[in-house]
Amino acid sequence: MAGTAAIAAAAVMPARRGVADTDHDKHYIDAHAHVWTPDTTAYPLDKRYDVSSMQPPSFTAKQLLSHAEPSGVGRVVLIQMSFYGFDNSYMLDVIQQYPGKFSGVAVIDSESGPAEKMKLLRAQGVRGFRIVSGKQPTESWLESEGMKKMWSAAADLSMAICPLINPEYLASVDKMCRQYPQTTVVIDHFARIGIDGTIHDRDLDALCRLARHKNTYVKTSAFYALGKKSSPYTDLGDMIHRLKNEFGSNRLMWATDCPYQVGEGHTYQDSIDLIRSKLDFLSDADRNWILRGTAEKVFFSS
Repeated sequence: MAGTAAIAAAAVMPARRGVADTDHDKHYIDAHAHVWTPDTTAYPLDKRYDVSSMQPPSFTAKQLLSHAEPSGVGRVVLIQMSFYGFDNSYMLDVIQQYPGKFSGVAVIDSESGPAEKMKLLRAQGVRGFRIVSGKQPTESWLESEGMKKMWSAAADLSMAICPLINPEYLASVDKMCRQYPQTTVVIDHFARIGIDGTIHDRDLDALCRLARHKNTYVKTSAFYALGKKSSPYTDLGDMIHRLKNEFGSNRLMWATDCPYQVGEGHTYQDSIDLIRSKLDFLSDADRNWILRGTAEKVFFSS
């Protein structure tokens, strides 16, 4: 695990529009992206999906890196794509094919021996597990015995629980953080605050209450889907500023949510530029934590 002083002292490379960074410069980390392949014979889709669900039809690691590397991003945290259900094979194969380039967040069945599966997946490059609230009851979705075993095992294995939730589920996550204070928790996409176009104070208050749990982190990500949903995304600046003040930049991590960040008026560069050059309240040290250091600590440390 990199030391705090070493990470904070590392140089932050300036933005250089239109110029591809050298390999030496590709030191940023995208903490959230998805990949999939059109080869549904080798990698069958979950029964809930068919090929028409795959939009775009293909987003392989090579396609992802074609967006990431010109922006100075050299490593990416892959999030298991819902198309594959509990079968993490494609993500695991990508991790193996690109040593050191990717880390993984898997999806498993919490009610079927989760602890042993988590241990096995850790050995294959996985460092976290996505849990999705969906439309489950807000008060009870985390109360099963299997889910409790997952949170406990994550603490034992130094792995992260990564909730994909809307703001109304923050109270239930807060409760679990109190029960499992040693478990690392990474909230995806600001808990989708602002998905309806408005950043509500009550929602941001609820997210900031998690800051008292020292092992809880937030992804500043999916800018294309929140607030005004328009580049340069500076309307999200006040939310990021408050989160920086509450959590500290060393508990925030930037991510794109590719491939959904690219296309229809949005680019990969648009996303990274918000953190790299659009928010004056961020120091170089803040940017280095958000763009690399925090994700490195959580998802790439052995």
